[in-house]
Amino acid sequence: MSTEVSQVNGDAEAHFAAASEVTEEVTNKDAQVITEAIPSLPSHVVKDLLSIGICVRCILRLFGVRGCTYSCFSPLPLDLHLSIKESKGSHDCTVGNCSKASENLNSAHVFEESEVKSVCCSICLGVLQFAYCNEKEMLVRKDSATEFAVSIAELVKQEGHQIDSFSLEVSVPPIILANERAICLYMKTKYGSEPWFREMFLAEHISVKDALKLSIIDSLEALLAIKYGGSSFRIRLTYTHAKTSLKLQNFLEKDQGCKRRKTGSEDSLDALGSDFSEQSAHEVDAVFRRSLDGLPDHLFCQHFKLPPERVNQPCHLAFLCNRASVYIGGRYLKYSRNVSQSRWIIDDERMGQASVEEIIGSNMLPILRGDNYKFHAAGREDIDVRMLGSGRPFLVEVQNARDFPSSVAVKQMEQKINNLEDRLVAVKNLKVVGNQGWALMREGEAEKQKQYAALVWISHPLEEEDVKTISSFKDMCILQRTPIRVLHRRSPLEREKIIHWMKVERITGSSQYFLLYLCTQAGTYIKEFVHGDFGRTHPSIGSILGCRAEILQLDVTDVKMDCFLTE
Repeated sequence: MSTEVSQVNGDAEAHFAAASEVTEEVTNKDAQVITEAIPSLPSHVVKDLLSIGICVRCILRLFGVRGCTYSCFSPLPLDLHLSIKESKGSHDCTVGNCSKASENLNSAHVFEESEVKSVCCSICLGVLQFAYCNEKEMLVRKDSATEFAVSIAELVKQEGHQIDSFSLEVSVPPIILANERAICLYMKTKYGSEPWFREMFLAEHISVKDALKLSIIDSLEALLAIKYGGSSFRIRLTYTHAKTSLKLQNFLEKDQGCKRRKTGSEDSLDALGSDFSEQSAHEVDAVFRRSLDGLPDHLFCQHFKLPPERVNQPCHLAFLCNRASVYIGGRYLKYSRNVSQSRWIIDDERMGQASVEEIIGSNMLPILRGDNYKFHAAGREDIDVRMLGSGRPFLVEVQNARDFPSSVAVKQMEQKINNLEDRLVAVKNLKVVGNQGWALMREGEAEKQKQYAALVWISHPLEEEDVKTISSFKDMCILQRTPIRVLHRRSPLEREKIIHWMKVERITGSSQYFLLYLCTQAGTYIKEFVHGDFGRTHPSIGSILGCRAEILQLDVTDVKMDCFLTE
């Protein structure tokens, strides 16, 4: 492992020690940050917003405040009142003012009104108050952004990932957008005529998601000792609020129902179905957002309360940290005629001794400490067909790998697979590839050529003229209807394929058996090309020689693709 890679380790005391340093630094800056951020906020409006259950960070957002304000230690409503009071005399932050404000903040830290304890923010539903319900449906309330960051860092540590940077993804319920719009319309109705409104309140403001990121990213960087930025390691915070979101969903379904009756269009919510996966949940959110964006203010006001109702229960928070899939590419060789490419189960009975997929994937997974793997190959051979020569290109997608696939780890995988006692499968030229691995696999796949060696029996003795006839064909076009043996799983189509060349090798002491070497276009059914499949493949070796022909054994000797030819 390289020196710049940091593994999250140590015990909770180490994290809290780091957190305390961050907290001390942030606390000292809190007063100055708040005092600088809100000197010109209209106090009567701020008090009004506080009285209807809007949290401090949402108030700052609505007034367009940016910067590090959101990471302040514990901006309770009293803090904001004190800061406004402090800033009335002057807009400058002198050392004396900052010192006094800091004292006020420290004393305010122990102040909690019963209202603050029992009610979540009417806009963010507790997201920016660091209050949430955990997986056990227990209420959790963190006193500060730093304390919330500590809990996230502890969960990251428990997962045991090797990380050198991180990205942070936040998902919030669409009802938060509706709440924010309701507050904005409430403010416009009540204060739209006041001079400050157009200048301050209509300014562009940051989202709840971005405010949360601003609140905790600095602390996470300090706690994890790594930098935030584009990274394959992702920390994801998914907030949901079933009760309020259900109300929004019911309204939007009615709204879409009206549109459907008017336009005859399909209801996109109905089309998504009732069993939502994570992906479909994002699609539903997108539907909600589009519907809200297209709803005029006067209709919005008819269906949503201004200001929104107070909420006693915060969002449910689901935490997930994982690494984007790691791709290991290479070529495999299969030496057994009783090994399928992928796991093959029919009526609860395994077909074959093992599978290429399981042999390779199960030996890679523990080395990278991943959750799961997926196997992808450039084509496939039948279970009774060996894969020899240069091997077949493949990719293994390792999901949520805890360890980096270093060159040492990749070499370890190769040795582990190749040294298995039964030696059913071997791999070569393993390497770590990014998403470009897919391009390498797909590039030229349709045009790729494959070479085979087949043991063939014919119903009459092989003559020299037969050998010359077979060898004379170059780039011969054949027509193949879907083979009878795969009709149960393939569409009944007719395909045109090319046999590029053929060569015959006699077998000493046998007049009716010979080895057939051939190079064909990818996707050619070789077994059917030999025996003709009751005339469904034409021409075939049988029709060319005017006799019955059967294939007894088949090997793939080369897959002519450029990918993974060398280490």
